[in-house]
Amino acid sequence: MRLKNYTNYALRTLQMAALRAPALTRVDQVAAAHGVSRAHIMKIVHELGKAGYVETVRGRGGGFRLARDPAAITVGEVVRLTESPIELVECFNADTNSCPLIGVCRLSTALDEALVAFLQVLDGVTVAELAGNRSDLVGRLGAVVEAPTQEASA
Repeated sequence: MRLKNYTNYALRTLQMAALRAPALTRVDQVAAAHGVSRAHIMKIVHELGKAGYVETVRGRGGGFRLARDPAAITVGEVVRLTESPIELVECFNADTNSCPLIGVCRLSTALDEALVAFLQVLDGVTVAELAGNRSDLVGRLGAVVEAPTQEASA
């Protein structure tokens, strides 16, 4: 199974917001850190905002921040949001299935069990954990993720 780039960058966006908390994160910062287009990250932030994962602040000096505790956001729920519907094989979609083996195929049963196990593992990983090795992440991504200190922003 391969996740869409969209899902990967949605998770990276949440990770960066967790790294920079409580400071705001700008779309340009995420785009620069990961070498993707600003428009792509804007679309992701919009969807994450609609789903209640981030809150946005408009205007000069605006950006976005996590709307929930990063320890309460699981990778599994974000994957379900951005990958939905997850159809590993044609027969996972009753509306478009044309496989004559539906109902008797053990492969589809095994793939369904594998998908459930995959998502169960991801449900055990939180955005807080993705940002848990802060110094290593900042070392790789550089100053673009550095959040201002409380004293500097006061």
